[in-house]
This record gives sequence, C-alpha cells and structure tokens, in this order.
Amino acid sequence: MPTIQQLRRRIGSVRNTAKITNALQLVAASKMRRAQERATEGRPYAEKIQLVLSSLASTAPGGGEDGDTEESHPFLTQRPVENVGILHVTPDRGLCGALNANLNNSAGGFVGEAEVPTAIVAVGRKGRDFFVRSRQNVAAEFTELGDYPALTDTSVIARLVMDDYLSGEVDQVFISFAEFVSTVNQRPVVRRLLPVEPPTAEDEAEAEAFRQEYIFEPDPGQVFERLLPRYVEMQVHAAILESAASEQSARMVAMKNATDNANEIERELTLTYNKARQEEITTQLLDIVGGAEAVNE
Repeated sequence: MPTIQQLRRRIGSVRNTAKITNALQLVAASKMRRAQERATEGRPYAEKIQLVLSSLASTAPGGGEDGDTEESHPFLTQRPVENVGILHVTPDRGLCGALNANLNNSAGGFVGEAEVPTAIVAVGRKGRDFFVRSRQNVAAEFTELGDYPALTDTSVIARLVMDDYLSGEVDQVFISFAEFVSTVNQRPVVRRLLPVEPPTAEDEAEAEAFRQEYIFEPDPGQVFERLLPRYVEMQVHAAILESAASEQSARMVAMKNATDNANEIERELTLTYNKARQEEITTQLLDIVGGAEAVNE
C-alpha cells in the first residue's frame, strides 16, 4: 500500500493535471463556439453555389445530357483514371480524443484501396506525419493555418489541387476531412472534389425553380465558366472550416472527460489518503495508550 507521503504527492499531481485540462477545456470551448459559427454560416453560401451550378449545368457546353463532352469544362470532364490526388485535412495538434486517429484511418484506408498511384496534399501536421510514417507520396503540405482559416489561405490550397488536375498530374481529386455533425459527433468523410459531381435529379428539380427566379448576365455559359473554380474553392474552404470546428469540439469534449476523470481519481486518492491517515493516527493512539498502561503497571 502506498505511504501517506506518496499518496499526498499523487493527489497534488492529479490536482495539477485537472487544472491544466480544465483550462484547455475552457479555451477549446471558447474557440469551439466561434469555429462552429464560421462553419455553419458558410453552409448557405456553399449550398447556393451548388444550386446555381445545377441551374446552369444544362445550359453550359457539355453540361447537359446531350452536351458535347469534348467542349465541356475540364472540371466536368470524366477521363481515364491513372493517378489520384487526395486533400487530407487534419489538425496540427493533438489532445482532441480519437479525431486524428479516425481521420488518418479513413484516409489511409482510401489510399490503401486505391488501385492507382495516389498523391497526397496534407493540410495539418497530424495527417502529414501519418502519411510520412507510412512512406506515402506527400506531394505538398500546409500547416499552421490557425484556428480560424481565412479564404485567402484556403484558396491557395484549392488552386494547387485545381492546377494539378488541369495539368493532368492527377485525374481525380478527393478531399478527406472531419464533417461537423454536433459537439460530440464528428464524422470522417472522403468525397470527390474533381471532376465535379453532376447534379442529381433532386438538384435539377430545385434548379428548375431557381432558373425561373433569376436572369444570368452576360450569359449562363460565361457565369458557369467563372463559377466552377469558385465552387471548388468554396468546397475546400468549407471542408477546412468543418474540420476546424470538429477539432475544437473534439478537444473540448476530450479535455472535459480528462478533467472529470482526474477529479474522480483525486476523490479516490483522497479517500485512500484519509483512511491511511486514520489508521496511522489510530496506531499512534494505541501505542500511547499501551505505553501509559505499561507505566501505570
């Protein structure tokens, strides 16, 4: 059984740990609220761009069912897949529960199942380190984007993957990130970024109503040409914002759990300490009583 001095040191150590994790929890909670606001505020804009693209798809060259694919926008053109690129978005830091492991396992599984060479663009240290250790092809890396990435920073990343796609270095581009569902639920997803997915029947139904409300100038084709790169930029930006919100949420929950566990351990150690102290005092009293009786005899 540990001595009283050892128990006292353990209690002090656990108490200090609880103070640290509680401070990290409060900081993460503050950052989480702002990150969640940025992620959710950008969704209507991204959804509206998707609606506009669906509305314009049938009027753009190669965008409809009877369109000439040779004249279609490169971002819509399906071509034989010989090389694949994946944009892997992860946090720069740890202490966010199982989020990093889940993200890396999801992206690692995708790369492992790919039947063609895969180039990785890592956004965040944790994803970069994972693929470097796995001896995968990390073509580019971006770190220290901050807790609240700006569009000027994320657009650089989007332009890089668009340039790689247009130059033919990769024939498909996917993006791996943590989709923010709720404070306690962050879902790793891998989605195709390029070529752009054609609109679904539901999208086209919404787009038909949209077309009746708006007039496009100078003409739908030119708007479509300009909007596609912007759409890709917004998809990348939205994914990075979702990952930032997921990171802060996961960190807040992890630090809260760590604080609760530390407090529980402190209570158990304090109980053990009090029992040991009580036994020690009882033993001392018995020794005193025994000594007094011996003297009296």
